[in-house]
Amino acid sequence: MFKKVTIMSKIKNAQLRYRVIDRCLRNAYKPFPTKDDLRKACEEALYGSSGGSDICDSTIEKDMFAMREELDAPIKYSKTGKGYFYEDADYSVDKIPLSEDDIDAIKFATNTLMQFRDVGIFKQFGFALDKIFDRVHIANNPLDSAVDNFVMFETVDQTIGSEMLPELLKAIKEKILITFDYASFINDKGRERKVLPLLLKEYRNRWYLISFSLEKGKITTFGLDRMKELKLTKEHYYKPIDFKAENYFKHSIGITSNENQPEEIHFKIDKIGSKYIDSQPLHSSQRLIKEGTNRNTYEINVLISEELKRTLLSYGSQIEVVKPKTLRTEIREIVLNMEQLYH
Repeated sequence: MFKKVTIMSKIKNAQLRYRVIDRCLRNAYKPFPTKDDLRKACEEALYGSSGGSDICDSTIEKDMFAMREELDAPIKYSKTGKGYFYEDADYSVDKIPLSEDDIDAIKFATNTLMQFRDVGIFKQFGFALDKIFDRVHIANNPLDSAVDNFVMFETVDQTIGSEMLPELLKAIKEKILITFDYASFINDKGRERKVLPLLLKEYRNRWYLISFSLEKGKITTFGLDRMKELKLTKEHYYKPIDFKAENYFKHSIGITSNENQPEEIHFKIDKIGSKYIDSQPLHSSQRLIKEGTNRNTYEINVLISEELKRTLLSYGSQIEVVKPKTLRTEIREIVLNMEQLYH
């Protein structure tokens, strides 16, 4: 029995490695990965390390041979680039229908992940893991379109810029300076930036890079969807920076964080709205300070930001900002402008 499980695990691991290799070969931000690059990526994905104790170069050679033979993968070696690439740039393993082995591999992977969903580092992904597990295990074949007739999952488009995550994570770990072209939503004019990446943060299906700007000498935030021409330089930056990820967003709602001090925000919300924010607090500092007949009064201690205003406004007439006066005035002006639009 043990031998059978071991063989099945090896087969499933091979299927997972094919996906990792495919992703590496399609990564436009790191073209022509070497055999060692592919080995490290597979080992990191499957075992959380890349020292070479779990996967060797010969395994990657066999994987690429199997991909060519079984999946018609157009994998070629570039003497100029000194690495591997797809001869057909449009090819992807993801476009090939899943086999029974693929489905078994997915189930094997999700079962493994679910064993760790309550471990500290994975707790923030608990909801996402539950969704993956439900989709995979709700039917014998997770790709069976009939499932969609009975269960509708929330779907979102792929986040623009997410293909840069592996390279940015590498730069963060190794303290490598990066350059990229960037254009903000306010100013469409793009220009090159040179920063030290510090943290990747997701907010509402968008990825953001928190970094240290050498030009400005301060922490700056960039949206990955507005970054182009990402390059990892050969420069490292080891000077100490006053940045702690666990504290940087402590008083934030959303992605905004700055040098301003957090403020006490008091607001009243009707009984139905209270049930919503009791089940999903606006911020970890939220507390009920007064229970009324028709409305309850809450307090949060946060930075005043555009995300905060949008969150408050999303409750419409259910919510009323009481203090501070500056925020109440801003919300009032926004509501009056809306009234003019709908007049």
